[in-house]
Amino acid sequence: MTALLEIRGARRRFATPEGGHIAALDGVDLDVGGNEFVTLLGPSGCGKTTLLRAISGFEQLDGGSVRLDGADLGALPPFRRPLNTVFQSYALFGHMTVARNVGYALEVRGVDRATYEREVGQALEKVGLSGMGARKPSQLSGGQRQRVALARAIVAKPRLLLLDEPLSALDRNLRQQMQLELKDLQHRLGIAFVFVTHDQEEALTMSDRVVLMRAGRIEQQGSPRDIYRRPRSRFVAEFIGETNLFSITVERIEGGLAVGRTAQGLALWLPAAGLRPGQSAVAALRPADFTLEDGDIAGQVSRSVYLGSDLHLFVRPNAGGPEIRVTARDRAGAPEVGTPVSLGYDPAAAHVLEEA
Repeated sequence: MTALLEIRGARRRFATPEGGHIAALDGVDLDVGGNEFVTLLGPSGCGKTTLLRAISGFEQLDGGSVRLDGADLGALPPFRRPLNTVFQSYALFGHMTVARNVGYALEVRGVDRATYEREVGQALEKVGLSGMGARKPSQLSGGQRQRVALARAIVAKPRLLLLDEPLSALDRNLRQQMQLELKDLQHRLGIAFVFVTHDQEEALTMSDRVVLMRAGRIEQQGSPRDIYRRPRSRFVAEFIGETNLFSITVERIEGGLAVGRTAQGLALWLPAAGLRPGQSAVAALRPADFTLEDGDIAGQVSRSVYLGSDLHLFVRPNAGGPEIRVTARDRAGAPEVGTPVSLGYDPAAAHVLEEA
């Protein structure tokens, strides 16, 4: 992949009220391809928004570099960088029409009227707002205002679009709809998106690559499937979706499988690659990896949470230890609280964390 955006050794520290310092960015290296949707994901304070602001020029780095198409952006103010930002608040001009909001940058540049009308019309068409140019932002829904902000950002045809949690103010149904529309728009435009969110569902739904940050550093990056199915650390496993973590000691290797046992005596089968007898490890199994019958883990349903089409069950193993979370379909005959179950799973679904 040829990198459009190259970040090397990005560092940014902030003073604390107690007189110390906190590293918002602690030596971050990141490349973004020319037609890639990259999501910066992580909890509050992990550095994702600081990194986005450093790319846009609203935050100055204490060290490191940001290059776009090989050109160093460090000395350029935000308005001279060949990229645009869509903010969480949309930042629309309430006294202007939709068309003027979208074409404001073209107005400032002094483009001729024919070019202005053509470019604004094309931008509105791309975001599905053709015919709404004469309206004011106050006459639009939240989703429509979000589209206006997108149209304003793409009208100047930037090589890179930065999005700072632009969907967080929308209700759940509209947010899910806009996730799919954003991904489709990114492919149609053929430009790179760097998207900031703390919502794992957004990251998994839209991204070509997820960059999970923690304490100013990149904890892990990869495709949504890689991040979800092969987390490197306990932090990643617990942050991306729900998971069951088992601290085990490897007892023996049989063929391509290892048998591990928890301190409470619960036995688990898992891929043997990289494991040896006597080794301590942490194995992860997602709630959807389990079946409720014909398995080796005997237990009893201790809690049940209704989630519409699914049930989230908590199973207390007879061997002892923490409850095991299991996702099951809501159907007739689904086990109720107190029902004995025998949990099964495919050993290939078990994942051993690289960093226990």
